[in-house]
Amino acid sequence: MTRWRLLLTRPADESLALASVLTEAGIFSNSLPLLDIEPLPVSANMRDVIQALDRFDAVIVVSKPAARIAVELLSQHWPEPLALKWFSVGAATAQILCEQGLDVSFPKGGDDSEALLQHGAFCQAIARPASRVLIMRGEGGRELLAERLRELGASVEYLQLYRRELPDYPPATLPERIRAERLNGLVVSSGQGFEHLHRLAGDTWPQLAQLPLFVPSPRVAEMARAAGAQIVVDCRGASAAALLTALREHPEPVL
Repeated sequence: MTRWRLLLTRPADESLALASVLTEAGIFSNSLPLLDIEPLPVSANMRDVIQALDRFDAVIVVSKPAARIAVELLSQHWPEPLALKWFSVGAATAQILCEQGLDVSFPKGGDDSEALLQHGAFCQAIARPASRVLIMRGEGGRELLAERLRELGASVEYLQLYRRELPDYPPATLPERIRAERLNGLVVSSGQGFEHLHRLAGDTWPQLAQLPLFVPSPRVAEMARAAGAQIVVDCRGASAAALLTALREHPEPVL
């Protein structure tokens, strides 16, 4: 066993899967989900976008929840797989789409927006002038990706499929969990996950900010440092493999 004792904050099912991988690596973890995924009602605009998917040069699906909801919508409006270039930010999201027979590519060297923007197949898909890109996401995710694409001359639209809510925990839940389980590291998988962690910490944030915080991207690292986190480790991805690599490279805490 390593000396790490980590708090996982992903949605419950994702935390369970991550905890299993960590256990195999000899790493203790405890889960306090800080993101509840709530699909948005299917609106007329949502249906219109799905029915007109073939007008886009590339579709980016940024998360596993977005992929699951997208697959369900596709089954209602496109009984046959579209001859369309699909892209995901990570392998797990790609797998959900591949299982539906979609032509999906993703960067092998990292699972963040920066890696996707450098991915050869993606660069080729948006190479023509005034290319059209659709980003399937939750409310308020990955603005950097759209900004960079617009700088490259692409037209970008969003299809927001779900929202992330902070579960209703008693105020002292977070510090009490960390104290009771003797946790010495925090893991968040998104900017909103960090915002929920910071909000739930409340007045105890200055103390919790001393713990190593593992984040998925430079953008979230910047958010965390701006909020006062003292030890921020950018995993350069939200996958279990990215977290394990960061844990191996960061000195273990002294118990």
